[in-house]
Amino acid sequence: MKIYVGTDHAGYVLKEHLVTSLKGAGYEVEDMGAFGYNEEDDYPDFVMPVARAVSKNPDSVKGIILGGTGEGEAIAANKFPHVRAVVYYGKAKPVVDDESDIIVRSRQHNNANILSIGARYFTEDEMMEAVNLWLATPYSEGERHIRRLAKIDAVQIDK
Repeated sequence: MKIYVGTDHAGYVLKEHLVTSLKGAGYEVEDMGAFGYNEEDDYPDFVMPVARAVSKNPDSVKGIILGGTGEGEAIAANKFPHVRAVVYYGKAKPVVDDESDIIVRSRQHNNANILSIGARYFTEDEMMEAVNLWLATPYSEGERHIRRLAKIDAVQIDK
């Protein structure tokens, strides 16, 4: 599987660890930057290339984007057709079982293809635990989920 990764300065250190870890696990990774720490950089410059790449092949590639909160990053990514970016801050409380974990549901129910991580909320180990779970969770392809995603994909906004 090919995974596109991008972040601004807020997620730079975690991204470097993420790219190394994913490559070590055998994934094909394309690092879209940032390629150095620059406190003045802007997340759209790194997130939008990830979203554009995922938008072109939404069912066979994934994206992981990082930022301070992950919120603006997900908003930017979701501007692209067929992108389903979700923000992840950590496990929902209380967690009853794996199915109730928000990261699992993002894949099983919503077929999320971009994971947006709030870098200020994770250690390297916590981030990798979430990423590994997200990547390992398949889309359920349940009829109701297919129907709902088709309704979302059918929306065309006039500009």
